[in-house]
Amino acid sequence: MSDERLFGLQRHERLMDELRRHGAVRVKELAALLGVSELTIRRDITALAAQNLLTKVHGGATLPTDLAPASAQRRHRAAPRFTIGMVVPSLDYYWPPIVGGARSAAAAQGVAIQLRGSTYDWAEDRRQISRLIEAQQVQGLLLAPNLEGDGVGEMVQWIDNLPVPVILVERQPPRWTPTKHQLEFVRSDHALGVELAVRHLHDQGHRSLGLLLSKGSPTSAHLARGWDLVCAELGIPAGLVIRESVTMDQPGHRDTIAQLLAQCRAAGTTALVIHSDPDAMSVAQYCAEQGIAIPDDLAIVAYDDEIAQLVEPALTAVRPPKSMVGRIAVEQMVARLTEGRRRPNQRVLVNPELVIRDSSMPLPFALPPA
Repeated sequence: MSDERLFGLQRHERLMDELRRHGAVRVKELAALLGVSELTIRRDITALAAQNLLTKVHGGATLPTDLAPASAQRRHRAAPRFTIGMVVPSLDYYWPPIVGGARSAAAAQGVAIQLRGSTYDWAEDRRQISRLIEAQQVQGLLLAPNLEGDGVGEMVQWIDNLPVPVILVERQPPRWTPTKHQLEFVRSDHALGVELAVRHLHDQGHRSLGLLLSKGSPTSAHLARGWDLVCAELGIPAGLVIRESVTMDQPGHRDTIAQLLAQCRAAGTTALVIHSDPDAMSVAQYCAEQGIAIPDDLAIVAYDDEIAQLVEPALTAVRPPKSMVGRIAVEQMVARLTEGRRRPNQRVLVNPELVIRDSSMPLPFALPPA
């Protein structure tokens, strides 16, 4: 394979990564990011649009959408092999890249996605799932239901009895449940994600760390387990774990952050892992107001990497593989629908990555002016 061909494939992969992450891309920004001409990016977009991996728009591209012109749909789309229903608890924070990855994989696989937005509520989950089933248009379901609380067994049983195959997305049922089928899932390995954060901070010399968990998040249990394991392996205290939301839209968030930082001072804590980005941003902003220097006085690693780069200083963050989770879920469902019950059940964990920025690294020494 020629270098030119290889570089083209690499550009296409990077372009699609940016598209899945943001939902839309602009030619000018991509050209600057990839260090090529705008003409080259336009050609790349045209080539990917011909494969129905994206939709060309003026000045850029978006993920494939049913809003594309009918003539373009007729040129690029045959009748879908399958229609897959997808129910997610949010259509704004965290979930758009997962949906984008699912749509991209669906376009490549020749299948359709019917998307429904729900909430973190069993009743609404059931209502949206039931609507998809009653319409008799879907052959499989990708679901992210609420699996917290005392009624989780009942919800898992209800899902297990649905008349079409189900794959859970960013969700995991209890390790053992008395169901006809052990439910398949695809999710980020959040325990590994927090381990990446802790080991990075440990490498920077921090020995007293704290973990701030977003209250009520399904991710919290995985983060807490990973935290206990890595702290035990490194021989550092694991006691400072706080389960509280401190986003700016929470009443009394400043008082909560003040109490958190008082606990850090009392424990000699020099670094925090904070889930999620909005909470980390709130802590960073409060620190700036109080003259607490990041990372000199307190290092911070955020978890989610949705908006972590927008803070000053930019926050080091663990980035769950959101678009890849959506992509693998669709590919797994297509394999299930194609091969049937002879295909062994799969439970897939996808590794996050650590994006290192200024909030966890020593600031460079500034030379005095000449």
